[in-house]
Amino acid sequence: MTARAAGSSAPPALDVRGVTVRFAGLTALDGVSLTVAPGSVHALIGPNGAGKSTCFNVLSGLCRPTAGTVRLGDAELTRLAPHRIAALGVARTFQNIVTTEGTVADNLMLGRHALSRAGFTAGALRLPRAVREQRAHLAAAREIAELTGLAPHFDTPVALLSYGDRKRVELARALCLEPRVLLLDEPVAGMNAAERARTAEVVGDVRARLGLSVLLVEHDMGLVMRLADQVTVLDFGRVIAHGTPDEIRRDPEVLRAYLGTGAPAEEDTA
Repeated sequence: MTARAAGSSAPPALDVRGVTVRFAGLTALDGVSLTVAPGSVHALIGPNGAGKSTCFNVLSGLCRPTAGTVRLGDAELTRLAPHRIAALGVARTFQNIVTTEGTVADNLMLGRHALSRAGFTAGALRLPRAVREQRAHLAAAREIAELTGLAPHFDTPVALLSYGDRKRVELARALCLEPRVLLLDEPVAGMNAAERARTAEVVGDVRARLGLSVLLVEHDMGLVMRLADQVTVLDFGRVIAHGTPDEIRRDPEVLRAYLGTGAPAEEDTA
């Protein structure tokens, strides 16, 4: 397994403190604070429009907050560009599938690009050090494909894959960056029951084998309850609850936000 992803040391905590985001007078996030503990799966849930994707955009550098801070261990991420945040070990997926034309291998190798050291000229001239590095990156991409169940499709054009497999290509490409924290934005959205179950299994395996932290945005409450160690709930840009899955599923504020009632909700199946 790759050096940074499989390192023996635990990843640093991802600490979000008092993050506020305003767009033309609209408050998308209002003083949001949460901590993703090292090596944990932390779910960020809430109704549509609660601010979950805006929070992810702040964490990955696509959106700068009006106030508040984001830290990964000792590193301040709050106003860094996305590529610098990725270089520090934060990778993300998106709600919609974002893949390029070409094979699974081609897409995974894009994830390795940020880790390349040989340089464009050495690669273009096929200098020995560039060739060695390319082979090492390809071997690492194969390992990630194996871990995510994509090994049989490694040389298959992405356009020929099922929807569920294409979603996992995006997950695998993010893993190829060797992240310490993985941001998963609705990883099972649009999948059928079998695909959801397979993806949930992959996320659990990735966390266990690579030792990274996962921050998960997901509407499938069955998956959240099975995978998450901690859950933070947003509503209208504010944190209304935080706790274990069992605590969250019984929290009256959470039930009111989702259902407008204090009655317990039935879980979705995954």
